[in-house]
Amino acid sequence: MARTPSNMLALNTIAPDFFLPDTNSNEWKSFNDVKGNHGTVVMFICNHCPFVLHVIEEIIRVANDYRVQGIGFVAISSNDAVAYPADAPDKMTEFAFDNKFSFPYLYDESQETAKNYDAACTPDFYLFNAQNKLVYRGQLDDSRPKNEISISGSDLRNAIDSLLYKRSINPIQKPSIGCNIKWKNSL
Repeated sequence: MARTPSNMLALNTIAPDFFLPDTNSNEWKSFNDVKGNHGTVVMFICNHCPFVLHVIEEIIRVANDYRVQGIGFVAISSNDAVAYPADAPDKMTEFAFDNKFSFPYLYDESQETAKNYDAACTPDFYLFNAQNKLVYRGQLDDSRPKNEISISGSDLRNAIDSLLYKRSINPIQKPSIGCNIKWKNSL
């Protein structure tokens, strides 16, 4: 289990657009299709990563808690599905169904979206405000597999609450730690 940190995309970066297939609906989605009225969480996850599996229930809770408050959510898998068939689109559909995703789960086959977001690991979280500017990036919370810290979603929840209640968001943010994105071999 590799321990790869987030690259920490610069705050105030405008959300890179994308147009990717949603494995839940068989529709294609752009950033504007998934954005919320008050902000948007973009998550890079995958089906097999133990770091994602450790927090997936809390990810679902966070999405369900904040969607009703105008926060949009989208998950993206950018892993090489040829080398990692557990992350293939049909398996993404199953994973989303089994975990009751209430948000799109997009497949980034070209890996361009992950590169545009400077994503490095799964899970990796990005929160954009209503003007599509990055206000938070990094971890869900301090919990990791086997570290005995309770899963709370506190870091992401605090950032979303600050955004919703117009409080300043601490610019000192902790990177997420997870499995590295499974990049395709470039020839």
